[in-house]
Amino acid sequence: MAGHGTEEHPHGADRLCTAGDRVYSRAVRRGRVARRDAEPVPCLLELALLHPDPDDMDWLVPTSPQEVMTRLLREVYDEVSAGQRRVGAAVAAFEWYAGLGSRLGAPPGTEGTAIRVLDGLARIQAAMDEATEACASEVLTVQPGGIRREHELSEGLHRALALRGRGVRMRDLYTHVARHGQGLLNYLELMGDTVEARTLDEVVDRLILFDRTVAFIPANAERTMALELRHPALVSYLVTVFERMWRLALPLTAPLPDTGIEGISHRERSIAALLAEGHQDAVIAERLGISVRTCRAHIARLSETLGAASRTQLGVRIAQAGLDGPPGPAAGVSAPGRLPGRGAPTAR
Repeated sequence: MAGHGTEEHPHGADRLCTAGDRVYSRAVRRGRVARRDAEPVPCLLELALLHPDPDDMDWLVPTSPQEVMTRLLREVYDEVSAGQRRVGAAVAAFEWYAGLGSRLGAPPGTEGTAIRVLDGLARIQAAMDEATEACASEVLTVQPGGIRREHELSEGLHRALALRGRGVRMRDLYTHVARHGQGLLNYLELMGDTVEARTLDEVVDRLILFDRTVAFIPANAERTMALELRHPALVSYLVTVFERMWRLALPLTAPLPDTGIEGISHRERSIAALLAEGHQDAVIAERLGISVRTCRAHIARLSETLGAASRTQLGVRIAQAGLDGPPGPAAGVSAPGRLPGRGAPTAR
């Protein structure tokens, strides 16, 4: 019977067939269901969603939805744990083979040492510290997100101070929202003219480049894994990406360009362009480094300013106002600004 049911009902408890859903729903509502009514859907017995009534074997009683959910979550947890173990095994195997290449005298930049997977914050920290110690001239970074918290800025402070002590120059790219963080200004004052910072509406994911020879990028959304890149072609490509964003970015203290439309701020113009591309609120907020709540408040003000009564009408108004494209570059971007009474703008 199990084989027959599996062939005709190839699914799990989380995605019942139509017949199974109907019978199980009836059993949950009524507390039991006649065994003959469940015969066309043996999957319910095989998945332990129904079981015999001990008081009357002609009837079947349902397993509670809460118990089913607990079982499903346990299965998902076990699958995720197994996947993590496989990732760890793959990383260990890759590093073992990479070590073979280095012991055989493989030259730097070959495939054996071009990409290194760093699994875990401790390993990422150790690799970053090693790259910092070896850095001799320049560090380029891209820091996505909005206002940097104090603990985020302090995490890399020891590396920044070590670099400054050796005369290493640093250039950092942030989103415009980061301008409003006091921690960033404090860091700026501490580092003096060692670091130059600029901002854009949005930037790529986090990137750190040392001496244009080694780069670090995130390898998962939680940032508990990273890639250390040493392949010359990859590093050169990332440097080019950075330099092109740098030319478009504004010095930290330079004013943001006027939108040319009364009542619409630069940030609202950026939101309007992303809305025109069809992005949801959460995506827009992430790309601009603001909270979803703040993003929705800007959208509400944008709707009010443009006289839009719905999202559809807002899209039309955005196009009519010419806000459906990115803001044009501001003049004078090439000259870095300076904070009043301070050194060149810096950030981390």
